Amino acid sequence: MSPPVFLVEAIPGAETFLLDGPEGRHAAAVRRLGPGSALIVSDGTGRAAACVVESVVGKESLALRVSQRWQEPEPKPRIVLAQALVKGDRGELAVELATETGVDSVVPWRASRCVARWDDGPRGAKALARWRSTVREAAKQSRRAWVPPVAEPVSTAGLAALVRKASFGIVLDAAAPSGLTDLPLPADGELVLVVGPEGGISEGELEALQEAGAQVARLGPTVLRASTAAAAAIAALGVLTTRWR
Repeated sequence: MSPPVFLVEAIPGAETFLLDGPEGRHAAAVRRLGPGSALIVSDGTGRAAACVVESVVGKESLALRVSQRWQEPEPKPRIVLAQALVKGDRGELAVELATETGVDSVVPWRASRCVARWDDGPRGAKALARWRSTVREAAKQSRRAWVPPVAEPVSTAGLAALVRKASFGIVLDAAAPSGLTDLPLPADGELVLVVGPEGGISEGELEALQEAGAQVARLGPTVLRASTAAAAAIAALGVLTTRWR
């Protein structure tokens, strides 16, 4: 089994350092790592270090020795997921699966047919914090050195602006005549992947995104839920581009 990943503010330059705080507590008290255990620390931006536990300090911290440091490059093309808000825990499931399959950034989208509504007050901030926490834990679980940022939610106009600036844009639609494999996918740059709500993307939203330069495509012969479509598409893009090579 590969060593677990713990997130730190910065990769230490010294050969030894103390893993403390919430991550140290989790490593020592929950995972019960002890002397000789291997682990990886990452700053969430591609920098990582392989470490070995030298000792447990105060039951909630670990004294570590660094054995190797490295920088992982971002995959190309970079995938930005525009995920429509989904009711209940299905939104968290969507970003969790997307993170595990390699998404590079997440943008919550306030589509017109979203049942879930994130206001600009405490409730919206709490929902956004849940997505960010879910992404952070999923990145650790999948042993990623990159933790995808989760942006503030955008309107359709804001999403169209993101598509215009990107190298390529894809809107998933089960009724589209073209499939994902038919698209001229870019080799690098930023690819915006748009996943609509359970009720589907409205005609006006689809027109706005197409006018911004997005291509409309289906994944396959079946219809996926809003909570699983992104993960399936990101996995497919990993094979169709050089991301997984």
